[in-house]
Amino acid sequence: MGLKATDKFATKAIHAGSHVDVHGSVIEPISLSTTFKQSAPAQPIGEYEYSRSQNPNRKNLEDAIAALENGKYGLAFSSGSATTSVILQSLPQGSHAVSIGDVYGGTHRYFTKVANTHGVETTFTNNLVEELPQLIKENTRLVWIESPTNPTLKVTDIGLVSQTIKSLKKDIILVVDNTFLSPYLSNPLNFGADIVVHSATKYINGHSDVVLGVLATNDKDIYERLQFLQNAIGAIPSPFDSWLVHRGLKTLHLRVRQAALNATKIAEFLASNENVIAVNYPGLPSSENFEVVKKQHRDALGGGMISFRIKGGAEAASKFSSSTRLFTLAESLGGIESLLEVPAVMTHGGIPKEQREASGVFDDLIRLSVGIEDSDDLLDDIKQALQGATN
Repeated sequence: MGLKATDKFATKAIHAGSHVDVHGSVIEPISLSTTFKQSAPAQPIGEYEYSRSQNPNRKNLEDAIAALENGKYGLAFSSGSATTSVILQSLPQGSHAVSIGDVYGGTHRYFTKVANTHGVETTFTNNLVEELPQLIKENTRLVWIESPTNPTLKVTDIGLVSQTIKSLKKDIILVVDNTFLSPYLSNPLNFGADIVVHSATKYINGHSDVVLGVLATNDKDIYERLQFLQNAIGAIPSPFDSWLVHRGLKTLHLRVRQAALNATKIAEFLASNENVIAVNYPGLPSSENFEVVKKQHRDALGGGMISFRIKGGAEAASKFSSSTRLFTLAESLGGIESLLEVPAVMTHGGIPKEQREASGVFDDLIRLSVGIEDSDDLLDDIKQALQGATN
């Protein structure tokens, strides 16, 4: 029978991209074949010819991602960085891009160390909504948003940015990195984004065992251009990785909601603690742009990511991050387990100090990826580590 247009998120997460095969398998098998038989020259038996061009497991995942992001088209890549690379490669040489300043270190690295070598110049801003009209140039072809940003969790009004671009009547692609929220909490295409991207390594897969990237769009021309580059560059995930991520996203709504509820409890504690300088968490009513959160996020949930500045500087941040029992000191995020890191020396260590501090990434900033363990146990762990690091 298939899905209906009115089916809710959890139903789509379970059934989108899932097909019963000729054997009646409820969970589709992994198709490891690199090539597919043809009945005559250039006449494949089915829709597949060669696995770099397309593979059943990748196609299933792409269909599921498109459905969850309310998009018509989905594409999967070998990593989130490969997704970024293909989008930037699609721009004409000599293009200009505008990016939010507080952006993932790997994205910043690609803009400043790779894209610039093939003629794409990027301007960064920490006040995108207000400054965008003045930053747009004749050759601007792309605007890049993270919302919330990594790691200071600033929220941007996607609809307002989209309206600004449209009012300028420019041929500009609006890209939103939705990794921190996942399709369960927000769907940027609904608010005017042209492309939504994810490091599916994070919440979509959710089990810290696959590196993979995805995007979704409603624009056929954009889709066909990026699909061509996906094939030409060969930045594709394996069938097994595609299968694992597709399996992971079937529980996305359960995992992300619990992580967000856990994070809210921890953020409320941190916001009231005298040893904490500041807390960044979109789900707090006191947070900047909470009105936008209520508009863009499901049930105004803030997600599973928190960052906070600890009293005592870099020394206290280091001591805290080495003192937790349940939060593991490690890069990445979005898994079932809780992680923490110090961005200034880890994920954002490659960004010049003056530039990262202008975006709020100070040496005393700690980033938490709150998992789905028991909330009381996680809170007790934060309390004891905070006490030990600041006494």
